[in-house]
Amino acid sequence: MADELFKALADPTRRTILDELTEKSGQTLFEICSRLSMKHHLALSRQGVSQHLAVLEAAGLVETRREGRYKFHDLNTAPLRQIAERWLAPDPSEPQENTP
Repeated sequence: MADELFKALADPTRRTILDELTEKSGQTLFEICSRLSMKHHLALSRQGVSQHLAVLEAAGLVETRREGRYKFHDLNTAPLRQIAERWLAPDPSEPQENTP
């Protein structure tokens, strides 16, 4: 899973898509394409954006849901948290706070 996550994050276009989903989750493919074109001046085909979304979905960073004929894309930050927690464990040399 970590390999897929790092592969997904390695591409600047996919990171831009994640930025857009952070700003507004629950976008359709049309909305994502429009925002990439207008806001970031990225000239990508719908098929190209779909392929990027498929990589992000395989990594668990994007989840989809269908409502009628529309497919909505939502950001899922859980895989990022798992990676961060993997390496950001408490440092055993630092004193621990005692909480009542």
